[in-house]
Amino acid sequence: MPNTKRNLAFADDFIHAELVEDVRGYKVEDAIAINLSPRRMITGSDHPAIVPAWKSTWLKGGTIAEAERVALIKVRRRTNLGGAGLRGWDWLGDRIRSFPRDTPLYISPFDHCGEVVTDPLVFTNERSTAQAEQTFDLRLNLWWSPGDTDCFIHNEHPFLEVHTQIHGTGRMQKFHGCNEASIYEDIPMSPGATHDPFCRVTGHNQWTYPWHRYYADTDCVWLAIELHPKG
Repeated sequence: MPNTKRNLAFADDFIHAELVEDVRGYKVEDAIAINLSPRRMITGSDHPAIVPAWKSTWLKGGTIAEAERVALIKVRRRTNLGGAGLRGWDWLGDRIRSFPRDTPLYISPFDHCGEVVTDPLVFTNERSTAQAEQTFDLRLNLWWSPGDTDCFIHNEHPFLEVHTQIHGTGRMQKFHGCNEASIYEDIPMSPGATHDPFCRVTGHNQWTYPWHRYYADTDCVWLAIELHPKG
């Protein structure tokens, strides 16, 4: 059935978050629309626009004419939004014992959104035409941190990943090493923006990431989009 929808696992009184599949002529009053598919999303009616695979836009009274799978997310209550840790979100140090104890970074519950078939090299923009597609589990979660938070430099992920800014402004940053003095790229993130993938494919289910981090300039909420290889 077209326009099959459900709430995402992290939807609550503060954050509107829904998943819509087989999208056809779906009206969006006010939300960030994230294309969770290797195929394009088409928005608008009088002047249709293309939102590429794994990219996003902010629709305000707009229409999604056609898409395979879309997340629609918006912060609807800002007051006490930082109480995420009291609403079932985890402080990251409760999941990773080595995480710095003075870093206020919180992670929402995960939502498993189904399967995606794509070529990893197409996902990473290393080639334009699929040649070796495989199946991935699609997983989403939100992050929250207050302004001026260093969200930890790291370079290891067992999955393909990009992020979408939902609320506030921050930056995705790349480094030559595990120290902030070695920064070499600074990517501004404002609501509705999704950065290009950082990883590069090095083999079957193998990829490398540069040293990187998210830095919150203001109080921020952002979405992690993860593709986990199956098998």
